[in-house]
Amino acid sequence: MTLQYRAYLVGANGIFQSAEAFEAASDAAALVHAQQFALRGNVEVWQLDRKIALLRTSLVEGAGRVSIEPASRRIDLS
Repeated sequence: MTLQYRAYLVGANGIFQSAEAFEAASDAAALVHAQQFALRGNVEVWQLDRKIALLRTSLVEGAGRVSIEPASRRIDLS
């Protein structure tokens, strides 16, 4: 069974710039999938009305590095 998710690209002003809908089998799988969108900036990942996490992007020597800030402690990222 797959669940519906959205990845929202968050601008520097905190306002959503764009959204991408996708399906994934779990929250952890959704976070892995959403990392591709984090190459363009910070991304909030939502499953319907439930915020899963914020993927925060930082540039280190020209390479993008993504850190995950879970919205709750119930997410198993392993």
